[in-house]
This record gives sequence, C-alpha cells and structure tokens, in this order.
Amino acid sequence: MTIKVVRGNPTPEELAAALAVVRARAAAAAAEPSGAPRPRDSWADPARVAGRRLPQPGATAWSRTFWPG
Repeated sequence: MTIKVVRGNPTPEELAAALAVVRARAAAAAAEPSGAPRPRDSWADPARVAGRRLPQPGATAWSRTFWPG
C-alpha cells in the first residue's frame, strides 16, 4: 500500500495519525469474514428519513411542504 500526499505539507505527526487511521480501517476490514452479511447501517435505513407518514397532496399541500420537526 502506498500513500501519497497530494496537497499541503503535513508534519510527521499528522502523517503518523493519518496512517494509523488507514491501517486500523484496513485491519478491521480484513478481520471481517468475506461472505458474512454486514449489519445494516442506520444511515441507509429508509425509516430514518420517512419515520412519519408524509403529507398527502391536496388543496392545502403547499403549506405542508416541509419536513415536520
């Protein structure tokens, strides 16, 4: 694996920190079984985005065009 600094002038400490993160991610990816299903990411869950029923179109739909908070 080769890491190349494309822009900027990082210090040796910054390079060491970035390399530690990359190596930790690579080790975590290598530790997972290759064919095992991955747990579903909560960011990809459609229920997170549309947890409530969306407003239906109608005569007053223009006043309900925002996501309820």
